[in-house]
Amino acid sequence: MPDGTATANLYLPKLATVLREGYGLPDLRRDAVAGLTVAIVALPLSMAIAVGSGVSPDRGLYTAIVGGFVVSLLSGSRFQIGGPAGAFIVLVSATVARFGVEGLLLTVLLSGVLLALAGLIRVGSLIRHIPHAVTVGFTSGIAVTILASQLKDLGGLRLGHAEPGPLIPKLGALAQAAGTLNPAALALGVGTTAAIFLLRRLRPTWPGMLIALVLASVVAALLHLPVETIGSRFGGVPHVLPAPHLPPVSLDRLWQVLPTALSFTLLGGVESLLSAKVADSMMARQHRSNMELVGQGIANIASALFGGIAVTGTIARTATNVRAGGRSPIAGMLHALFLLGFMLVAAPLASYAPLAALAGVLVAVCWGMAEKAEFARLLGDRRAALVLLTTFGLTLVKDLTTGILAGCLVAAGLALIKAPVREEGA
Repeated sequence: MPDGTATANLYLPKLATVLREGYGLPDLRRDAVAGLTVAIVALPLSMAIAVGSGVSPDRGLYTAIVGGFVVSLLSGSRFQIGGPAGAFIVLVSATVARFGVEGLLLTVLLSGVLLALAGLIRVGSLIRHIPHAVTVGFTSGIAVTILASQLKDLGGLRLGHAEPGPLIPKLGALAQAAGTLNPAALALGVGTTAAIFLLRRLRPTWPGMLIALVLASVVAALLHLPVETIGSRFGGVPHVLPAPHLPPVSLDRLWQVLPTALSFTLLGGVESLLSAKVADSMMARQHRSNMELVGQGIANIASALFGGIAVTGTIARTATNVRAGGRSPIAGMLHALFLLGFMLVAAPLASYAPLAALAGVLVAVCWGMAEKAEFARLLGDRRAALVLLTTFGLTLVKDLTTGILAGCLVAAGLALIKAPVREEGA
């Protein structure tokens, strides 16, 4: 599989390469179709990820529009699609709970600066070498954590206090609130997930998430179901982008958010390069890893200035772009413009979307995130299993950064133990 080694240190966006090679009307047609396809997929997903992250759905759209456009504009990959990612839900929600929305925006902005710096000092070449068992472990751990975070909205549960962040206390609080279960919300949420899976099986080329969300919204509205919606919780979705603004900045505040920003940077770098690597394998191309990090960093800065959350390369949307015929970064730029058009025209309709249905969308995302077959395969190798379970377990009970670092340390230790000792004079 291509890994970008040969071109890792080139600081030239792939868009410049594409335009230099020649770009005509047939290419634009293919990219426009792919961009529209990805935008239809990204529309419900961006709102669902934002709500799951503890912020209003419009911030997910701002992220996909502004951040997604800049990612493609400056990407080191021809096919990368940027936007809000499910992997960030836990980090974003914890940051909002601790620092508020303005603190989140500062964290995203700082992580963007750090990502760009990481690319400039060529860290992208190192991130590529994170052990496979570590990536499977933290991805599966994130999937389980996100699933737990959606149980409240999925069942329409009502807590008498703020929902705990850590997994074990969260599950305990949800169990205590089981008596507040809303059957209508649960039916909509489970029905949305089931519809997505069914459409994937019967009509894999259809936008299953959007169709399922629209159907759930229509059912809830026609039957006047007693469920919470985007409109009832957030007051709807604005139909224009906000004016850019800088979040409050001070040295003390920067120092407070720095550890969290480092976690954002680590996850963003790993996710974006994994996504670029998947696209490489599908098209036999090579991405420029350090240019990718620089582009991702600038995209996060832009997203924060427009009120968006963390943006990164997204594997599912990038793969959708490739399958739909996208052949250049212009497809990703058009995807962002199509999303902007959807927001300008159809923002009032988003108010009717039930939160339980958005939770159902994220349940389907979690199922796809968890690399179940690969997890089981790695368990068959004792060394890989130790790395996998260390990463997975610590991601669940501690946090993502601890899981990744511990997994890498265990992998390094096992490699040292396995390495043959060279005799003197050999």
